[in-house]
Amino acid sequence: QVQLVESGGGLVQPGGSLRLSCTASGSILRIETMSWYRQAPGKERELVAFITSGGTISYADSVKGRFTISRDNAKNTAYLQLNSLKPEDTAVYYCNANVFLPGGTFISSWGQGTQVTVSS
Repeated sequence: QVQLVESGGGLVQPGGSLRLSCTASGSILRIETMSWYRQAPGKERELVAFITSGGTISYADSVKGRFTISRDNAKNTAYLQLNSLKPEDTAVYYCNANVFLPGGTFISSWGQGTQVTVSS
């Protein structure tokens, strides 16, 4: 199986920055797309950004120009740099990875989430 562990969340003032990390471990042959989602109280989970193994990147319109996704394939880790944070960015942020296991099985794995709170 594959485990994803997120870190880097916290409380920050509006306009501040945070850097989230997501590290995958376990029996991994190759990680394809790594994504960040978020879920605010009372709202559905939404896609924030994704990055493919080939480096293709996409962002939700609400975070374009403020958030930056990246990955270190050697470390099986994805990052999300959050800048110019707004109160409406408050949510639990989840990492997702699409992973090929040895033997060819393809799974989608989720982390446990990390809380980001933007408040003065």
